[in-house]
Amino acid sequence: MQTVRDWLREIAMNLWWTWNEVGQRPFAALDPVLWEASKRSPLEVLAQVSDARMQSAIEDPNFRNALEDARVALVSYLERKPVYQRLTKSKERGLRVAYFCSEFAIHESVQQYSGGLGVLAGDHVKSSSDLGVPLVGVGLLYRHGYYIQEFDEAGQTHVLYPRYDFRQMPVVETGVRIRVPIGQREVEARVWKMTVGRVPLYLLDADLPANHPDDRILTEGLYKGEPDLRMRQQILLGVGGAKALAALREPITVYHLNEGHAAFCCLERLAREVEGGASFDVAKERIRAATVFTTHTPVPAGHDRYEPGAVSSALQDILDRLGLDQVAFADLGRERPGDAKESFCMTVLALHFAQYVNGVAELHGRVSREMWKGVYGLTDARQVPIGHITNGVHSRTWMHPEAESFWRRQIGLNLDEASPTIARMSDAKDADPEAFWELRSSLRRQLVHFIRNRLVRQSTRRAEGPEGVAEALATFDENVLTIGFARRFATYKRAPLIFHDLKRLIRIMTDDERPVQIVFAGKAHPRDKGGQDFAKLVFEMSRRDGLRGRVVLLEEYDMRVGRELVSGCDVWLNNPVRPHEASGTSGMKPPLHGGINCSILDGWWPEGYDGKNGWAIGDETETDVDDNKRDARDAASLYDLLEYEIVPEFYDRTRKGLPTKWIRRALRSASTVPSVFNTHRMVAEYVTKYYVPANG
Repeated sequence: MQTVRDWLREIAMNLWWTWNEVGQRPFAALDPVLWEASKRSPLEVLAQVSDARMQSAIEDPNFRNALEDARVALVSYLERKPVYQRLTKSKERGLRVAYFCSEFAIHESVQQYSGGLGVLAGDHVKSSSDLGVPLVGVGLLYRHGYYIQEFDEAGQTHVLYPRYDFRQMPVVETGVRIRVPIGQREVEARVWKMTVGRVPLYLLDADLPANHPDDRILTEGLYKGEPDLRMRQQILLGVGGAKALAALREPITVYHLNEGHAAFCCLERLAREVEGGASFDVAKERIRAATVFTTHTPVPAGHDRYEPGAVSSALQDILDRLGLDQVAFADLGRERPGDAKESFCMTVLALHFAQYVNGVAELHGRVSREMWKGVYGLTDARQVPIGHITNGVHSRTWMHPEAESFWRRQIGLNLDEASPTIARMSDAKDADPEAFWELRSSLRRQLVHFIRNRLVRQSTRRAEGPEGVAEALATFDENVLTIGFARRFATYKRAPLIFHDLKRLIRIMTDDERPVQIVFAGKAHPRDKGGQDFAKLVFEMSRRDGLRGRVVLLEEYDMRVGRELVSGCDVWLNNPVRPHEASGTSGMKPPLHGGINCSILDGWWPEGYDGKNGWAIGDETETDVDDNKRDARDAASLYDLLEYEIVPEFYDRTRKGLPTKWIRRALRSASTVPSVFNTHRMVAEYVTKYYVPANG
């Protein structure tokens, strides 16, 4: 007979709850303090809640109703009929997609991601589940994920590596173990399964006593170590992932490589075809016909490249099975076959073995065609067979429950209706302005409260005493124009750009009648000294006279921080070096709440910006290559927007206190962005453009 704990654990073990508030409600009600302290982890709540508190909850009819609502909602979701077949007139003929990625961001309590690639992968999986697309995810299970970020009293980044107990994570062992030859050793890996709605996510774990210490660390953490370690991780992901799917008897018909990290998967599949009697050329064409490759990196330096001899040595088993010598093998990852000086590139390997290739925004597609035309032996980039499918975000994951309730009342939004888009959001422009402004004020107020609590935590950890805590509690004003900048602290994203002309910025931000406040959050790679220096500079600005209390930097940027910022900020700032932002998805989230983008015309924004739903920093014709000149120009454009458009629109009010022009722009943002830039639309495009054709 099932107990209440059994029912709760059943809900906790399906990550459907991560994007359905009704599934979170019973755990929050069980112990609200523990719920927050555990990063909203249902399993940790169940592990730590006292028997007395559990019994008290069981006797509470409100808790029992919340539990029953969650159980009914989960069962109803799992029994929902798939809708993806409506996307194409042809029959799916046993379609089963394997989606490979090195990271998956499902929830902040499951730290298996570092940034945007993982968030995109997590949202892709969730929309596939919502639409009923027959997809499985394949990745690695990391013992300490990425890292925990702290800033000391000088703003220096401190990197902390936790060690996660998989027993407290929503994963189960499948009982399947595989062996992957890497160099002179075989690496054993066990296969775990994470259930994300209707999608199984298979994760490989090499941290086993039977393995050599150098092999156990292959699944220690994300993007760690020297190139050799990274390469061996990618062999485990690609070759091991293909072996795991075979051992699990998953009837995969289409392989989708999300970035080049898993490209070695193609070689394992190739070897199996050859061992089955196919010639090399026939086998290669079979692999190509069933492979989709999505590239996310618009600059050559961002693509993984390795010394060809090292790759050949690590994959000697594959070479032997294929009957290839090292030169022929190395050419599989070269733009210029036969060039002994060229390194082995994972992206080139994927391009050689994928018939369906795409960038993640229209601009990124153009950049990719120009970048990789040599791989195809072409001089005209327009002929390069690389398309684009612009990224999106999973609306329910990122939409604040209060905003969802508002749109439901105002325009009849129903996110339970799985469809290739959320077209109803196009009616957002018709929402009542006064009610909308109440929503925006409420979300900004909640953000300020969240920021103060986080700053109190940071101040307490740094032992700053009562004065530090008091300052944290007085930071920000819930009625002030709030700008957000939250993303990976890579240098090309230029987090400190807004501080280029301090005198002018301080004058804008400290106007007595029209003040401005800015919140920053983001992580740099542990080895990215430049990115960490940018974070330190932002930290120093937050302590500077004139900016103190008006600029803050939150540490440990995760999905929770992201959700709070995208819902509460009035303006979302994005100022990368064009065209280095392949797509970017953070700016797609504020419009779900009536937030407005102010961005360089890079990534997805050239497709989303219509002149009335946000602001563009600079324009698409500026091509200066001098860094100082470019930064000065872009900063000046940003200041002009702030001083002459953004700030006046926010503070020009009617007698009722409504910023009419601002609300008009915000509602246009809500009506034009979410209905297009969502992962339901994105996954539907993958189905119709790539998955079904690749299915044969």
